[in-house]
Amino acid sequence: MEQAPRVSTSAALPPPPRVAEDVFGPQLDQAVAYGVLLAGAGVERGLIGPREVPRLWTRHLLNCAVVSELVPLGAAVDDVGSGAGLPGIVLALARPDLRVTLVEPLQRRCTFLIEVVAGLELNNVTVVRARAEERARGRGPEAAVDVVTARAVAPLDRLATWCLPLVRPGGSLLALKGTGAADELMQAGPTLERLGAAEASIRTVGKGVVDPPTTVVTIRRGQPTAGSARRTTGAKGRR
Repeated sequence: MEQAPRVSTSAALPPPPRVAEDVFGPQLDQAVAYGVLLAGAGVERGLIGPREVPRLWTRHLLNCAVVSELVPLGAAVDDVGSGAGLPGIVLALARPDLRVTLVEPLQRRCTFLIEVVAGLELNNVTVVRARAEERARGRGPEAAVDVVTARAVAPLDRLATWCLPLVRPGGSLLALKGTGAADELMQAGPTLERLGAAEASIRTVGKGVVDPPTTVVTIRRGQPTAGSARRTTGAKGRR
C-alpha cells in the first residue's frame, strides 16, 4: 500500500489574485475551499507537491479554469486521469452549466476526489474509478461526451488513443500541454489520422489571466462517413 509522504502542511494557500473573481464569479469561495484542500490533504496524500502550494492559483487553478473558454455551454465532460481534480473540478467550479465526470483509476485518488466533491457540494460532478479505455469499452454512441480533458496524463499519441473513443463525433479532446505541444502534435499525426480526427490545432487561452497562457491541443473527432454508417447498419442486420 502506498503511503503519503510526510510533509508539512503549514504552508497556507495564498489569497486569490484579483482576476480569480472574474474567472470563478459566485463560485470563488468554493474555489478557495478547493485550493485549501489541495494545499492540505492534497499535499499530505501526495497528490500535489508541497512546492506547488505557493503557486496553486497561477499554475493550477487559474491555469485550468481558463480552458473553459473552449468548452461549449452545457457540455458533458470526461476529465481523464483526473488525479487531484485538475482540470475537472476547476472546470466544474468555473462553469456550473457543465456536467463533469472525473475518470481516475487509482483508488486513493478517487477517495480524495469523492471527499472534495461532497465537501464542496458539487452537484454537477461524478467520480468514476476507471481507465479511459475501460470506460470506452462497451459504451454505445449515446454515451459519448462532448469534451474530454486531460492534463499531464500521457504523450499525445497514447492520450488520443485512449480518449478519442470517449468523444462523440464533432466533439473534442482538450489536452493541456506545455512547450513541447507542437512536437507532440506532429509525432501524433499518423495516430490521429487512424483514429478519425477531423482537425487538430494548438490553442492558447487565458491571456491576461495567467502568464504564460495555457497551451491546449484541441483535437476534434470526425463525423462518421456514410460508408461506415452503412457497414454498421449491415452488421446489425446480420445479427
